[in-house]
Amino acid sequence: MTDNRLTILVVDDSIDSLEMISRKLKKRDFSVFTATNVADALSVLEKTDIDLVITDFKMPKVSGLELIRHINENYKQLKVVMITGYPTIDGAVEAVKSGAEEYLIKPFTDEELYKAIDEVVEKIRTESLTEVTQIPDTYQSYGLIGNSQSMNTVFHAIERSTAIYATVLITGESGTGKELVARAIHYHSPRSAAPFVAVNCGAIPENLLESELFGFMKGAFTGAHETRAGFFIIADGGTIFLDEISETSLSMQVKLLRVLQDKQVSMIGAKQSRKVDVRIIAATNKNLAKLVDQGHFREDLFYRLNVITIDLPPLRERNDDVIILTKYFLEKYAKEIGKKTPTLTENAFLALKNYSWPGNVRELENFAHRLVIMIDHPTIDVPDLPEAMRYCIQVDKDYTKSLKDMEAEYIRNVLASVEGNKSKAAQILGIDRKTLRSKLPDKDEE
Repeated sequence: MTDNRLTILVVDDSIDSLEMISRKLKKRDFSVFTATNVADALSVLEKTDIDLVITDFKMPKVSGLELIRHINENYKQLKVVMITGYPTIDGAVEAVKSGAEEYLIKPFTDEELYKAIDEVVEKIRTESLTEVTQIPDTYQSYGLIGNSQSMNTVFHAIERSTAIYATVLITGESGTGKELVARAIHYHSPRSAAPFVAVNCGAIPENLLESELFGFMKGAFTGAHETRAGFFIIADGGTIFLDEISETSLSMQVKLLRVLQDKQVSMIGAKQSRKVDVRIIAATNKNLAKLVDQGHFREDLFYRLNVITIDLPPLRERNDDVIILTKYFLEKYAKEIGKKTPTLTENAFLALKNYSWPGNVRELENFAHRLVIMIDHPTIDVPDLPEAMRYCIQVDKDYTKSLKDMEAEYIRNVLASVEGNKSKAAQILGIDRKTLRSKLPDKDEE
């Protein structure tokens, strides 16, 4: 696949069919080659880098099935889609056994053709990423890992943010790496030698947040036994990262707005305010514009913070990055505990790509860490993955039984597991034999 443009060879002895498929493929901007027989197809394959072959099943002299076998044994990376106007179960089975990725029956719709091709493209991309044994430097920017379009947009925004002095608002779901982005901006900016102070506004009680942010003078309130600088003063010359800014109260938002406007902070109990030179980077996992509409966030503060906005995409929208990140974290934790880095099968990677990752990169990192610790064999396959990542048949449970019936059923199962030994069953159930007898229906007691 050159320049992300799929190169497809279509082989069909029917000129009409060949032209029709070729026209459909060109609509999707694929690079298309055609051949009316297997001999011509082999000639194209020898001279051109092809990603996918779409071949008819029945053709004179040499069949599509023989072409698939030839491709399978001579072109390792090449994928094949079989098409036929004479469908049989045996033919489909034979095609798949020979190496065809998909099997389409003529006449097929545009959607069916595109769906088959999209699935093959997904396999090609997954295979190319699973073959990467070491994460290339081009996949790592500013301490963040990713090669998806959305992450490249983030990298570009970080680059722009490091060069200028302006407030930055980072948005994104929990676990997407908002603090990593804030740190990247700070440590690649002219302020990198000065402190970077991260504050989780949602984790500090409202009545303590002001003293933590701005500091206090000795004797300013009960318990203020000494003068203490706040986070803004500690970050003077550098950057303060206000995470979960949406959790601050309206009264605190007024004070933060004053800092942004005047670049001064007032320690609690101080007679004069103090000038500070601090760059503010804020972050939230909520929609601040919506909170403004609802009256929960000040509009003026929102616009002050929202000079540069960086939206971090959820991991479920970064499918290819899942593979890169999984490899990175597996290697990291295997190295940490002195183990050989396990590998994942292609099906396991596909299962990870299809999982929704509600906890985003943080969840994936913990998942990879757990795999390294818990799995001892060198290759991880789908059955090794958590149930939520595997295909499982959902069986409807009977919720019409009473609690008494459920209890009796459980007791019977425990008794069966110990071959009717009531003493052992009572011990497992944590009750005495008399209680066990009272809970058993008469027919079970006999």
